[in-house]
Amino acid sequence: MADLQVRVAGVAFRNPLIISSGPLTFNAEAILKAWRAGASGAVTKTITLHPAVNPTPHIARADPPGSLLNTEKWSDLPAEQWIREEIPALRRAGGVIIASVGHTAADVEALAAPLAEAGAHMLEVVSYNGADMAPAIRAAKAATDVPVFAKVSANWPNLMEIVEDCLRSGADGITAIDSIGPALAIDIDNRRPRLDGRWGFAWLSGAAIKPVAVRVAAEIALRWDVPILGVGGIGRAEDVVEMMMAGATAVQAHTAPLLTGLDWIGKTLKRLNAWLDAHGVASVAEISRSALPSLRDAEDSRPLEFRYDPDTCTECQRCTLVCAYGALRLAGKQMTRDRALCRSCGLCASVCPTSALRIAGKTDNAAR
Repeated sequence: MADLQVRVAGVAFRNPLIISSGPLTFNAEAILKAWRAGASGAVTKTITLHPAVNPTPHIARADPPGSLLNTEKWSDLPAEQWIREEIPALRRAGGVIIASVGHTAADVEALAAPLAEAGAHMLEVVSYNGADMAPAIRAAKAATDVPVFAKVSANWPNLMEIVEDCLRSGADGITAIDSIGPALAIDIDNRRPRLDGRWGFAWLSGAAIKPVAVRVAAEIALRWDVPILGVGGIGRAEDVVEMMMAGATAVQAHTAPLLTGLDWIGKTLKRLNAWLDAHGVASVAEISRSALPSLRDAEDSRPLEFRYDPDTCTECQRCTLVCAYGALRLAGKQMTRDRALCRSCGLCASVCPTSALRIAGKTDNAAR
C-alpha cells in the first residue's frame, strides 16, 4: 500500500484528507466523529467574536449532484466555548486541529493567540472581504507561532494580488477556495428560492465548483512554492489526485461526506490507495504539483492525432453523437475520421467511457 502521509507547513497529517469548515465541524464531538472515520484533520467552523444566528432553512442540495447551496454563517458557539472546551477536548484526542478564525483583523487579533494556546495546531484566516485578508494575516502572525493559512475566494477579481499580499504578510500557506457566489436556485413547484436570505441568494459548494478550485490551486502553485490546501468539489479519490496534481499539498472536503455520510472518508482513502498502487505511486506526496509541468501559457493549434483501440470500444457511439462537424463514423468497430471536417476539438475522446478513443501524445500516457 502507498504511503498516505503528507506534511503541510511542517505539520504531519496521516493522510491528505481534511474535513473543511462547516456543519461537520460545528463542535468537538462532530470533529471527533470525522477523525474516527479516517480524516487526518479538521477545520473548525469559523470562530469570531460574535456567534452567528442563521436563517432557516440555510442548506439545500444543488445541481449538479454532489453540490450544495448555503446561507449558513460562521460558528454559532461563543469563541470562549471553543477556547475553554471544544479545542482542548480535541487536543487530547489526536488529529490535526485547524482553527478557522475571522472575519476581521480585530477578530483575529483577539482570538489567534487564545485559539493556539487552547491547542489548535494551525490557524485558517477567513474573510468575506479580500482587502481584510492581509491585515488579518499580520495580526495572526504577530499573535502566534503556529502555521497560518489564508483561505481565499474565487469571487475576488484581484485574487492573485490578495494571495501575494497574504504571503508577504507572513501567511505560511493558502487554502483555495471558499464557496462561490452569490448563486440562486428556485423551487419551481413553489415559485420561491430554495433558501432564505437576502433575495434567496446563497453560496455554492461541492461538485459544481471543482474546476474553478482546481484552476485556482494550479495558478497559485505556478506562481509561488507554498503549501496549498485544495478545497472545492472533492467527491471521490480521483478528485483528491487531480487537486494534488494541480498543486495542492493536501485537500479539504465537506459537501461529499455531509451528503453521503462520514463513511465516505474511509471509502475514499481506500480508493485513493488503490489508485496509487495501480499507478505505481509509492507515496501520495509524490503526486503533488506533478501536473504543473504540462501547463503552458501558450496555445497549441496543431491538428490532433487520435488513437483508437477497437478491442476496448463498446460501440456506444458517444464519440459520433457529440461530433458537431460530422467528422467521425463508427460502423461496428471500424472507425473513420474525415480530417477535412474535423476541427480537432477533442470532445469525442473526452466522452469515450473506455478510453478506446484517445488523443495521441496528450492523454496517451501511463496515467490513462
